[in-house]
Amino acid sequence: MNDWARENVSVLTAVASVVALALVFGAVGGVIPSSLLPRASDAVLAAIPHFNAAVSLTAIATILLGWRAISRGNVERHRNFMVTSFALFAAFLGAYLYRLIHVGTTEFPGPELVYSYVYLPFLAVHILLAIVCVPFVFHALFLAATRPYADLYQTRHSQVGFVGAVLWLISFTMGIGVYLLLYHVY
Repeated sequence: MNDWARENVSVLTAVASVVALALVFGAVGGVIPSSLLPRASDAVLAAIPHFNAAVSLTAIATILLGWRAISRGNVERHRNFMVTSFALFAAFLGAYLYRLIHVGTTEFPGPELVYSYVYLPFLAVHILLAIVCVPFVFHALFLAATRPYADLYQTRHSQVGFVGAVLWLISFTMGIGVYLLLYHVY
């Protein structure tokens, strides 16, 4: 990346975070009309939650493998796993938003007591962590993309990346919990 990007990682992080979160909130709030996107078959739309659960499990593995790689000093392997993790996140988000725009949110099929005291608090924490992790992930990625490896030691890449990875892992794991509650437990 160029010098401007290197000097403006915080600006890039803010813009990317706002755009990503605006897409999510726009889809959740029904602001993005479904007519903008061609509609897939009902079978494809029904398969997206299962696809996203598999993507989430894969992302958990790639984040953990990336973490392990950097702890062993294997920078190239770490980079590859973290870029893969981000690509998986983008695939998850694209599929999630596509389904959300066409189908809307999924109603919780379980008992009201479980809905109120288990599902909703669990979902709220999952959503909060998913929102909070976005700027951390973008910041770590932009730092890595704008600097040679040796220069990353003069940045907060490892600290920001650590926080982002932890939040990402918890959010992906809780997302699988939400999936299980919606599609398998009830």
